[in-house]
Amino acid sequence: MQAFLWWRPEVADRDLGLIKEAGFGWVKQGFGWRDIEGACKGCFDWSFTDRVVSQVENHGLDLVARLDHQPYWAGEYSNGPPANYEDFGDFVYALASRYVGRIRAYEIWNEPNLSREWGERPPNPAEYTALLKIGYQRIKEADPNAMVISAGLTPTSRWDHVAVPDVEFLRGMYAAGAKPYFDVLGAHGAGYKAPPEIDPGVVAEHPVWGNPGDPSPTERKRVYCFRHVEDLRQVMVENGDADKQVAILEFGWTSDPRPDSPYHWHSVSNEEKADYFVRAYQYARENWSPWIGLMSLIYVADPDWTEEAEQYWWAITFPSYPETKVHLAYEQLKAMPK
Repeated sequence: MQAFLWWRPEVADRDLGLIKEAGFGWVKQGFGWRDIEGACKGCFDWSFTDRVVSQVENHGLDLVARLDHQPYWAGEYSNGPPANYEDFGDFVYALASRYVGRIRAYEIWNEPNLSREWGERPPNPAEYTALLKIGYQRIKEADPNAMVISAGLTPTSRWDHVAVPDVEFLRGMYAAGAKPYFDVLGAHGAGYKAPPEIDPGVVAEHPVWGNPGDPSPTERKRVYCFRHVEDLRQVMVENGDADKQVAILEFGWTSDPRPDSPYHWHSVSNEEKADYFVRAYQYARENWSPWIGLMSLIYVADPDWTEEAEQYWWAITFPSYPETKVHLAYEQLKAMPK
């Protein structure tokens, strides 16, 4: 489960307990580069990471650390690659050196197939591959046993300077030589409004499942379901990379009821969300083994979210503290056979 452990230790401890009590073994947490080395190059603040890593260990969980959000001295935009990729390499080497054997997996960036996650520049799989290569090499230099996961790619049917379909971006990564530089492929598996078992080909052919305003060709509309992850797996097979696993780093369903929300078109009920989550894990176990690895759902809520936040409606817990309130999805996932 993805959680938000950074700013409030007491909430982090409570939420790690919720994850453990539900029978889950992994927590995903963002490790913002700018929050660790933000003041200047080589100026490290390990206070948050030391505490988060220790808390995760104390709860007997494995940790996947998502690495992105460059310091402003490395690039002046919201989220994007540094001007000098070696600065990122130095950062991940310092991080992995400090936590040898304690952080089990690192995700190198997030959704680089979107311009907003790539410095507001057109997504470029060759550029991302260059960053991935440096990240992989420096992490392995520091901690050879750490798992390096490529960035979770967002499912999108758009193909222009703003976004590139995940399957096309992945093909571009392989063409740029990415194959030796990740241990596990990262993917995102949003379910949209479809139940988890529906075939992507069926979803693409039937407008009832897709975004009603999407003008994309039919083939690109395969993205509107959980099983679109299979399309990424096929690209791996085509590139002789079938021995690696896939990590689903984000997946879920939203129950967003706001009529003006861009996510409302694929809103499901809280009952459907709970049911779909359990069925997604069951489907993966029964149909994707052995190539499926970590599956990290979204989210254990950030305590500062309000109903105006899009993320609020994806969560399986409520953003409350000290009171603990959970959705039906949490209860059913807790009861799910593991």
